[in-house]
Amino acid sequence: MQYTRLGTSGLRVSRLALGCMSFGDPSRGYNEWALGDEAAEPLFRQAVELGITFWDTANVYGYGSSEEIVGRAIKEYTRREDVVLATKVFFPMHEGPGGRGLSRRAIMEQIDASLGRLGTDYVDLYQIHRFDPETPVEETMEALHDVVKAGKARYLGASSMWAWQFQAMQHAAEANGWTRFVSMQDQYSLVEREDEREMMPLLAETGVGSIPWSPLAKGRLTRPWSDQQTERATTDPLQSRYSGEVNRPIVDALQKVAQDRGVPMAQVALAWVLRNPVVSAPIVGATKPHHLADAAAALDLALTEEEASVLEEHYTPRMPSGF
Repeated sequence: MQYTRLGTSGLRVSRLALGCMSFGDPSRGYNEWALGDEAAEPLFRQAVELGITFWDTANVYGYGSSEEIVGRAIKEYTRREDVVLATKVFFPMHEGPGGRGLSRRAIMEQIDASLGRLGTDYVDLYQIHRFDPETPVEETMEALHDVVKAGKARYLGASSMWAWQFQAMQHAAEANGWTRFVSMQDQYSLVEREDEREMMPLLAETGVGSIPWSPLAKGRLTRPWSDQQTERATTDPLQSRYSGEVNRPIVDALQKVAQDRGVPMAQVALAWVLRNPVVSAPIVGATKPHHLADAAAALDLALTEEEASVLEEHYTPRMPSGF
């Protein structure tokens, strides 16, 4: 495994992050495909064996059950001091005033709830899951700063939003001497590159690390276009966004490069994401052992400029998704 700093911060993370959205309790009304403790066990063990020490979850994953599973896994398969643990806040957890959004009330309530489920006194990275237009950015940034000063989080991060929104939040922190974000968890893959226009140049200029979500486009970049898609891939909005015909030439080009290399398509797609110097650690959501094995192999796959050009030439502008 390779390791790097998260942006220009001092936080050292593995070059791959284990995405824990796949773990949860379906009985809580979450995804029926989520893996419980027993099914997730080999994946946690594999992550530890591969040296993937950066684990990312969120309060809303499994409505708290993902955090519970991750917390138990840390105790069972590794040590808290060996894991860089990240979670998030924003999406609804309940209907009360502290159940959603980025108000001071919500942040203070949800960090304590997350820590309780994770079974730890602190998280290494506390991230806002989205931008909250209903709360002043100063209120959010001061509350997050207080979470850090209280020792409940070591660093702060953000996720998918417009570049101007992210900069507004950073400016509020800088102007008031509060803790800044060190990371941006943005959507980035061969079929979703809109953040190359403004967000990634901003991250590069300000020393913020990118930890992309869905670098394999929910599996669309792991198999030929002609392969039959699952029902989930065509009905789940998080996946169906990648099924448009505009993406076929990109997937076909990816398939050709992978065949010429003699490696799985997933390795090439992830190696392309890793080429971007702003990217610290793509987030890999695993449900099968080969998912993490392919991701680890991608770290040693250096694409040529010609191969990168072939992979990129068919991309066309589109409306950003996932905000």
